[in-house]
Amino acid sequence: MKKTCLFFAFGLAVALLLAFTSRSHKSDDFVTGSPEIKSITSLAFGPDGILFLGDSRSATVFAMDTKDVGTVEKAAAIEIKNIDQKIASLLGTKPENIAIQDIAVNPLSKKVYCAVHYSDGTPVLFTIEGDKINPVPLKDITYSSVALNDAPAADAKNKWGQPLRISSISDLQYADGKVMISGLSNQEFSSTFRSISFPFTNKQDEASLEIYHAAHGQYETTSPIKTFTTAQINGKKYLIASYTCTPLVLFPLEDLKPGTHVKGRTVAEMGSGNQPLDMIIMTKEGKTYLVMANSNRPVFRVNFKNIETFEGSLTTPVAENFATEGVKFVSMPLTNVLQLDKLDENRMVMVQRKTDGALDLWSTDKAEWLLK
Repeated sequence: MKKTCLFFAFGLAVALLLAFTSRSHKSDDFVTGSPEIKSITSLAFGPDGILFLGDSRSATVFAMDTKDVGTVEKAAAIEIKNIDQKIASLLGTKPENIAIQDIAVNPLSKKVYCAVHYSDGTPVLFTIEGDKINPVPLKDITYSSVALNDAPAADAKNKWGQPLRISSISDLQYADGKVMISGLSNQEFSSTFRSISFPFTNKQDEASLEIYHAAHGQYETTSPIKTFTTAQINGKKYLIASYTCTPLVLFPLEDLKPGTHVKGRTVAEMGSGNQPLDMIIMTKEGKTYLVMANSNRPVFRVNFKNIETFEGSLTTPVAENFATEGVKFVSMPLTNVLQLDKLDENRMVMVQRKTDGALDLWSTDKAEWLLK
């Protein structure tokens, strides 16, 4: 009888814990319906199979319950050649009419989620598992959403006539119970970092950013972060961000408080004429590396030890165009990588454009040859 009671009590405790966890991540603001998602420019996974979709056109973040919560310890290897052709075929169109916007790996199921836009901007979403590509419906889903405060107006343009709204969300990540969003606002210092608790509330913590851009030789407050991640460096949590042309900048997360204006510490200049596209963190044999894909450079690798030991900040222009300074980094034998993510502890998955112009999606066999 005691064993029966004990097992019953244990089962009840587990059930209550699961129910509490479910409620904590899928609160009353989740509804079932067909949200008006105008674009999917960024993807990031949160807890319990929640996928965050950054919609720049509507300046809104959607939290989608994928219900994809089955746990897989090791993902199947991925090698899909001409993935743009295969996706275009599924959509009944040609590869030149689609663009892959972002990929994100579900840390539970290890499925790759892929955001695609038609040439007219219509967003679609797919899952990729092994060599299987399946559409993800965006209708009759369970979701919640939050519209960004102080977003650029839909018709706002910069001095070159380019729309600003598309940069309202340049990247997003989930960490420590919050959705973190980089992009532009409609404020005087428009480069902005937002932090929104999840489940979503009406409160949005918003800080404006300033950096010294060594390649441009000036301080800047209107250029958005292109890609970022968060990490602990010397026992302190930081936002690690990269901008076009290509400075690497650190911001202490504790400094990014509501209403503050924060100057970042520029720790590296990785060369002008380049745009960072994506970054992840990988580890090997106790060493941590920042891995970053670029528009006009090979994939960069930065040993975190070099970041930890670099105490200064770049505050003067680099000597010449394409020069590099600050924290040392290594160019890896990977070019034309457009998107990447961590597949598991030892492997990455990436979208790479081949010399014939086609796109391949593939996963590394191991990290060893990449992280020597």
